[in-house]
Amino acid sequence: MATTSPADGTVALGPLQPLERRFSLPRPRLALGPLPGQLALAAMIVCAFTVVMFSSARESTLVPRSSTTFPHWMSGPLHGLFGGLTNNTRTLVLGFTIVLLAMLVAYGIVLASVRTLSLRALWTCLVVLVGIMLLGPPLQLTDVFNYLGYARLGGLHHLNPYSHVIAAVNYDPVYRLATWHNLTSPYGELFTALTYPLSYLPLAVAYWILKVVTVLAALAFVWVITFCARRVGRDPRFVLAFVALNPVFVIYAVGGFHNDFFMLLPIMGAIALVLCKRDRSAGAVLMLAVAVKFTAILLLPFLLVGTRAGRRWLRVLTGAVLAAIPLVAGSIALFGSSLPNLSDQSTLLTDFSIPQVFGLLIGIGGGTPWLLTIAKVLVVATVAYLVLRRREWLSAAGWATLALIASLSWLMPWYVIWLLPLAALGTSIRLRRAAIVLTLFLVLTFVPELWLYMAKHNINPLSGSAGQASETLQRQLEQGP
Repeated sequence: MATTSPADGTVALGPLQPLERRFSLPRPRLALGPLPGQLALAAMIVCAFTVVMFSSARESTLVPRSSTTFPHWMSGPLHGLFGGLTNNTRTLVLGFTIVLLAMLVAYGIVLASVRTLSLRALWTCLVVLVGIMLLGPPLQLTDVFNYLGYARLGGLHHLNPYSHVIAAVNYDPVYRLATWHNLTSPYGELFTALTYPLSYLPLAVAYWILKVVTVLAALAFVWVITFCARRVGRDPRFVLAFVALNPVFVIYAVGGFHNDFFMLLPIMGAIALVLCKRDRSAGAVLMLAVAVKFTAILLLPFLLVGTRAGRRWLRVLTGAVLAAIPLVAGSIALFGSSLPNLSDQSTLLTDFSIPQVFGLLIGIGGGTPWLLTIAKVLVVATVAYLVLRRREWLSAAGWATLALIASLSWLMPWYVIWLLPLAALGTSIRLRRAAIVLTLFLVLTFVPELWLYMAKHNINPLSGSAGQASETLQRQLEQGP
């Protein structure tokens, strides 16, 4: 048995302590040796390679839009090696579900044995995993082509992506691969501006550049997290494993090449700068994250709480304001007064988002507009309460992030990576448990076997009034001219 740090809520399983007072017993968790951990790391690599091998082979349910078009530059270099593999929907659905569940089990084993593994072994596994995912096509969703669609809309076709839709250039080759044909861009102005140069490149080249840069941003994000771990006295091995070996991180976030990493990297950079007492820079860097995705603004009040001693908060705020000025000026120069379209997407519902499930349970037909409004108010109230308490600020930011995720009507699996670094770095064991529960919930409610089962038994969580309205709007936003 390996000994572990009580601060992480993991202890070696030993004799029970005497019951000195009611409810005083600890909650021991099994700490495994290095061999199970090493086998679990190897299993994760095998699982990731299996997914990429089958998704690269040919058009399939694993890769949306691949039935419409699946060029070799999109499928990746493994296509020629495994092009003869099956694309039977039933087989792939079952196989993908088993792989996800196996990775969940392996993730748990790695966490239980992480104190016996070297940081080099964990980094090696992570680099291999993201390298494998880089070789394959984007999984489950086509967001990477939406990013390129808005980039080409503005950079190549000179149409404002915040006032025009991708359907306006339905002759562009990216149109067949994108999803949101009638949705103006919901992405931040800085991210959109940075993708403009990609529009002048061939689509295949732009696609691979965006994939590579996304993977590099993901690795840089993890490196900054481990740096922060050392600054706050946490074991970087645990932090790395908790965040980056989570199957949602590997399969959904990296495997889908989502732009969340371009928000999360400056968020973690701002936290690292605060820990290094470089407060003005921290405020400025946080504004970069806000300019990628506005939800990053949630961290600002907690940065101010974390720097309240010695009026450091004033320097954070000064840096944020000074950085916001050129960012706003640049946005106005490029896009005028148009803003990211957060209103449409924030009214869409996924089958198992928390407001949708709660609305069904109380019999109002799902996530109705008034329920979504209440959810937003509760997030604001939660943030205010946590700020006023002035407790440990990293955990407080994590609880606020959890509240934000729970309030979202459009809930996707990789949103859990917003929470994971805060849970790993903070002192709250309960927050880490909540992050694990959220991971389990998102994996289990998004495994394709569940969707196939619901379709077979005519179960539709969106059959209520709110769900039907959401599906109607989604069809309108997706359909072409």
